Amino acid sequence: MHTQKIKKLYYSISEVSEITLLKKYVLRYWETEFKELKPGKNRAGNRIYTIDEIKTIFLLKKLLYQEKYTIDGAKNKLKQLKSTDSQMKLSFDELRRVDTLVEIKKQLIELQEFIKNKNILDIQ
Repeated sequence: MHTQKIKKLYYSISEVSEITLLKKYVLRYWETEFKELKPGKNRAGNRIYTIDEIKTIFLLKKLLYQEKYTIDGAKNKLKQLKSTDSQMKLSFDELRRVDTLVEIKKQLIELQEFIKNKNILDIQ
């Protein structure tokens, strides 16, 4: 029997932190800086993020960490992208896949540097 994958409507800050590999305090700080990122709150007062907000977080992560934009530069670029770019039309799964590949590449580069510096491959 084939079961369909059910996506949640809302995600907690802990879930978003795990999905995006960002610390919770970074997500809270970005809320203060980017008007596009305003998660709602549930009855208990906890943040609840939608898929669109998580997509925005992935885009902000790319702008700030990979493309090295400043906060102000990222604000301006985000405004441009919201109105013109197909980046905002990518699916959640595609954005997550791209982000995961970037993280793996970063870790492989770090491992390569570690091996180079430790001469682990020099067997005598």
